[in-house]
Amino acid sequence: MLNNNIKYLLFFILVFSSGCGIYSFRGNNPPEGIKTLAVPLFSDNSGFSEAGIKEKFTENLKNKIISDNTFTLADKNVSDGIVNCSITSMKDEALVISGNENVTKRKITITINVSFENLKKQKKIWEKKFENWGEYNSSSSSFSDRENGIISAIQKICDDILIDITSNW
Repeated sequence: MLNNNIKYLLFFILVFSSGCGIYSFRGNNPPEGIKTLAVPLFSDNSGFSEAGIKEKFTENLKNKIISDNTFTLADKNVSDGIVNCSITSMKDEALVISGNENVTKRKITITINVSFENLKKQKKIWEKKFENWGEYNSSSSSFSDRENGIISAIQKICDDILIDITSNW
């Protein structure tokens, strides 16, 4: 009797646990044939003249691609795909205004155009616009607060780009 109960228990455990595999909602299904990516330096057509913004964007996206481990970074000459990015707009505007008309928080919004191309097939996979923002305290005269707002926007945009290049939903 005990052996039958153990058999039934093992059977139910196997049946119910077989449907509990690992599942991700990210849809990690990159385009077929693309294993290596080139990410050239972002271009800045925003007219905002933010020092180092191209480098910050490029490094952030490269680091996210490396951490994700779906693609390997490579030089354009030997890569399967390329992600070209252009900063098109940066807006710095008031977000919170206190009772005495002083701006206490500001919001920086960054917009970029991104194209993802298959270099082996000489075919554009997609071209999209990405926009996101970061906020910072404007009550202090510190540039590091503003820098934190910019970094926040960069990280959000690079997360969105990574999701789109690694998924084919």
